[in-house]
Amino acid sequence: MLIWPVVVLYNYLQAVYIGPGFVPLGWTPDDKKATSKLQYCVHCQGYKAPRSHHCRQCKRCVMKMDHHCPWINTCCGHKNHTRFIYFLICAPLACLHGAVILAITIYVKMYQILYVASNPRLHRRYKFSTSPYVEFNVYNLISCFIGVGAALGVMIAVGFLLYVQLKVVRRNETGIESWIRAKAEAREREDEFIYPYNLGWKENMKQVLRWQGSPQGDGFTWPVVKGCNQYTLTMEQIIQKQRKKHRTVEYFAVETYSGSWFPITKGLCTCCRVPISEEPRIPMKIGDTIMVTRWKRYWLYGDKLLTEEEREAGTVRIRGWFPKRCVEKKMLEYQQHEEDFDEATDTKKND
Repeated sequence: MLIWPVVVLYNYLQAVYIGPGFVPLGWTPDDKKATSKLQYCVHCQGYKAPRSHHCRQCKRCVMKMDHHCPWINTCCGHKNHTRFIYFLICAPLACLHGAVILAITIYVKMYQILYVASNPRLHRRYKFSTSPYVEFNVYNLISCFIGVGAALGVMIAVGFLLYVQLKVVRRNETGIESWIRAKAEAREREDEFIYPYNLGWKENMKQVLRWQGSPQGDGFTWPVVKGCNQYTLTMEQIIQKQRKKHRTVEYFAVETYSGSWFPITKGLCTCCRVPISEEPRIPMKIGDTIMVTRWKRYWLYGDKLLTEEEREAGTVRIRGWFPKRCVEKKMLEYQQHEEDFDEATDTKKND
C-alpha cells in the first residue's frame, strides 16, 4: 500500500523537475537555409524547432508542446512526457487500490455491526478471538465513504486525461498538431497531406513509453514517414498562417474595455457567453486598431496594433479576446464610396 504514494509522487515530481524541454533563446538551425522553413518567435528572438510552440504561461518555446498543465505548473512536452504519463497511470491505480480496501472495510464492519451483534454465537466468537479488533464508529464509516468517493472521482478525472494522452502517444500527434493536421486536410490543395510523425502505433509507443523514463530524441530532429522531411509540418503551419493573415479584418475600438473576463457592463449576453478558453483578453481604449482573425456571436479575437508608447515599452505582441460591441469594422475606401452613393440615392428618392 505504501509503494503507491512513493511511485505517484516520484513520477509527479520528476515531471515537474525535468520540465518539458525549452528551445534555447535565440536558437537558429545549423543549416541556415532551413530558416525559411521554420517559424520565427518574436518573444524568444529565435526560430521554433520542428514540433515546438511558444507557451504564454512559460514564456518560452517548448519542445513538442502538447499543453500547459496547471497541475504540474509547467508544460507537458518532449522531455517530461514519459514521466507525466507514468504519473497518470499510477494515480488511478493507486486510487483503485485504496477504494477496494475501503470498500472491503465498509462491507466487513457493516457485516459485524448488523449480523454479529444480533447473533450471540457469532458475537462470542468475535469477542474471544485472538485477532486484532479495530474500533469502527460512525465517524470512521463516514470517512470511508468519503474516501471511496474521492478515490472514484480521481480515477474518473485522471483516467480520462490518461485516455487522451495515450491517444496522443498512439498517434504521435499532440493536441496542437491535431488541429494543424485537421486544417491541412480541410483546405484545398493539389496533393494529399501526409502527417509526418505517425510511424505506426508500436513505433509511436516506443518513442515515449520507455523504462528509462525519458523519451527518444533530442527534441529538434524527429523520425518521419517516407515522403516527408523534418519541415513538412512547419511549412504547412507557415502556409496556414499566411492564409489566416489574408482573412484578417481590421476593426477599430469605439468603446473602452478593461480586459475583464466577465464584463457585465458590456451586456448580459456578452458577460454570460464568454469564450471557453484560457486565452487572454485585450484591454482597449477608443481608437485602438485590432486585426480580427476569429469571430463569435458576442466576442472577437485578434491582434492589437501597437502604439508608439507600447513599442517603446518593449511590448512585442498583444492578442486575445474582446467584446464584439466594443469595436466596429473599418470599411475599405471603395466600400465607403458605395455607402455614400447609396445614401445619396436614398436622399434623392425621398426628395
